Amino acid sequence: MTAHDAPTGSPAGQPFQTELLFTDGLPQMDDEVGYRGAVAARAAGITYRQLDYWARTELVEPTVRGASGSGSQRLYGFRDILVLKLVKRLLDTGISLPQIRTAVAQLRAAGIRDLAGTTLMSDGASVYLCTSNDEVIDLVNRGQGVFGIAVGKVLHEVESTLVDFEPQAPDPVDELAARRAVRSA
Repeated sequence: MTAHDAPTGSPAGQPFQTELLFTDGLPQMDDEVGYRGAVAARAAGITYRQLDYWARTELVEPTVRGASGSGSQRLYGFRDILVLKLVKRLLDTGISLPQIRTAVAQLRAAGIRDLAGTTLMSDGASVYLCTSNDEVIDLVNRGQGVFGIAVGKVLHEVESTLVDFEPQAPDPVDELAARRAVRSA
């Protein structure tokens, strides 16, 4: 989506497919490891309750491992945490959750290549994806840009936050089944 396109989103009731939101421009992270929900929430600056709600409502689902029943733990990849932090920033600026859902869907569809040079702009109601300085200037000149979020800056914030945490590989065994086996032994 460019600054000239209006966000549209999918028809109501149709779920978005879970996939990596961004494919390039991010640190080379192992997609087989992730961060537990508490770490992802802390790195994104949100509560665990928000994280859980956003996962259950398919706004931002973990791509490393989703919840698979009672006792299982979600694992969020770096890209997931970046999206969580972007959603938080958009909420903090007053953008509605339905509009954010549309923006996240547009970002998925766009398959952004140069994330560090991307800016999310908003006029308070809609979110626009700008991939060049010219698009930002054009949007502001038309009176549509009220604020912008430099995605590259958010990316570096997430990187620096996650340095202190060890990523985890998903267990090949169901965690709940393992706990039950220990209790019955």
